[in-house]
Amino acid sequence: MSIKKIAYSTDFSDHAEDAFESALDLARKYEASLHIIHVVPPMVNPMLTDATSEVASFEPEIEPEPSFMQKIEQQMNQMYKDRIGNIECEFVVLSGHVSTEIVKCLEEKSIDLVVMGSYGMAGVGLVVFGSVAKRVSHKAPCSVMIVRKPDRTYDNLSD
Repeated sequence: MSIKKIAYSTDFSDHAEDAFESALDLARKYEASLHIIHVVPPMVNPMLTDATSEVASFEPEIEPEPSFMQKIEQQMNQMYKDRIGNIECEFVVLSGHVSTEIVKCLEEKSIDLVVMGSYGMAGVGLVVFGSVAKRVSHKAPCSVMIVRKPDRTYDNLSD
């Protein structure tokens, strides 16, 4: 298996941080480039009810402001740049359905391996939205490494 391009997907959670360490180790070992991806999910109007959701589905999606996307990229740069060292790196900030955008990015950049944390959300968020890692692992065009640290506490989560 030739690994030249590694993607790491982050939601800035502790679980994503665990995955970053693994992605960085692999990028060093294989002398691969590292693509750090963050997807800003679509905005959800909390005022929508079941009765209005059909009408709302015809409204165009609200795109995040370019300045907001730039702030996310700056945050990524601050969090990771010094730790990456001399590894070739690209920061990718996207907006849309998280797992769909990650899979598209993997395809467009011909990624060989994507590294993700096992959970980003917990509790109700996980039940409502499901696991991004699970959806990506089913649809990704490349190998997927899901990092789960055994010393982490996974409160209120069941498989």
